[in-house]
Amino acid sequence: MSLTSGEGDPSESRAAERQGVAPLPPSVTFNRLELNRILNLYGRMVAEGEWRDYAIDFLKDQAVFSIFRRASEVPLYRIVKDPRLARKQGAYSVVGASGQILRRGHELDRVLLVIDRKLALV
Repeated sequence: MSLTSGEGDPSESRAAERQGVAPLPPSVTFNRLELNRILNLYGRMVAEGEWRDYAIDFLKDQAVFSIFRRASEVPLYRIVKDPRLARKQGAYSVVGASGQILRRGHELDRVLLVIDRKLALV
C-alpha cells in the first residue's frame, strides 16, 4: 500500500484497515480564522439575547454554520462555505430562514456584514 501526499494521515488509514472500516472521505471545514470570526459574531449576538444555539455541519462538498433563536426552530441564518463556487460567485454565503441567499461573496467578513448589526450613531 502506498500513499500519495494528498491522501491524509497514514496512521488513520492503517487504523481503519485494522478495524475493517473504510477511511472517511475528506470534508470541507472552516479554518481557524473563519471559525473565529463567525464565533465572535455569534458571541456578540448571544450577549445581546438575539441568538441562543448553533450547529456546525462539515459535509463532503460544503461546511455549514447554522444559527438558531431557539433550538427547536429552523435556523435563522446559515453561513455556508462551498469551495466549488470560489471562482464564480464566491465560496461564502449567508442563507436566511426561508432559504433565500442574503449575500454571497469571496470574503467572509464582507458576507457577514448582512447579519452583523452594529450600533449606528444617528
